[in-house]
Amino acid sequence: MKPLNVYSQIINYIFQANYKGGQEFQFDREEIIAAASALDIKVPKNPGDVVYSFRYRNRLPKEILDTQPQGLNWLILGAGPARYRFRLNRLAYIYPTNGLLVRKIPDATPEIIAQYALTDEQALLAKIRYNRLIDTFLGIVAYSLQNHLRTTIDNYGQIEIDELYVGVDARGVQYIVPVQAKGGKDVLGVIQTIQDTMFCKDEARYANCIPRTVSAQFMPDNVIALFELTFDGDEVSIVRECHYQLTEAVNIRPADLQRYRLTE
Repeated sequence: MKPLNVYSQIINYIFQANYKGGQEFQFDREEIIAAASALDIKVPKNPGDVVYSFRYRNRLPKEILDTQPQGLNWLILGAGPARYRFRLNRLAYIYPTNGLLVRKIPDATPEIIAQYALTDEQALLAKIRYNRLIDTFLGIVAYSLQNHLRTTIDNYGQIEIDELYVGVDARGVQYIVPVQAKGGKDVLGVIQTIQDTMFCKDEARYANCIPRTVSAQFMPDNVIALFELTFDGDEVSIVRECHYQLTEAVNIRPADLQRYRLTE
């Protein structure tokens, strides 16, 4: 039996056993193991991967999707150590907008970095860092503080931030900028935006910093889509989106530069 089919059966079993209507309900990691046993299928080596797969890689089973009210989507959020919760939200996944203006940026990525980057996500984070795309996108001076920060926050459990930046603007106002990056088949999800925002608000050392959460996605032709997102405690919204193409400077024509002057 293929892993996705196994995961679908397990998550559907858990959903049907717990869902009694409403906007939200919780379940424990042990229920993943119990569901596999009840279905007489092999327990996954990493039970947590069942949840991860439906957060970022795969759609939930049709039986679960059919329960979604119009305009709402099921998310699987953390709810504490080894605990999760299904929750209905308007926005579940973030996809680049077709036809958005692509802005050409001289590629400053060291060739040796591009040569040895081990994963799409690692390569994407490196390209953003070396080309100072956070600065360009947000209009601040930003510095990479830490990669793959793992921590625990109340009511969500353990989280991982792909890269954390700190920044300052011309007025001296300081910012904390968590970045999530997805490449390959992984899809940007609002779950990480929610968790990143809660981390920035809960962490005392960043109390005087303004949080600005950013998501990044690889696109064809060496284009990077960047999104600024906000979470108001209930829903995630897209504040702005820009597409940047990293290229050799000789490929940036005067006509391109004239076009950029006419846009925000």
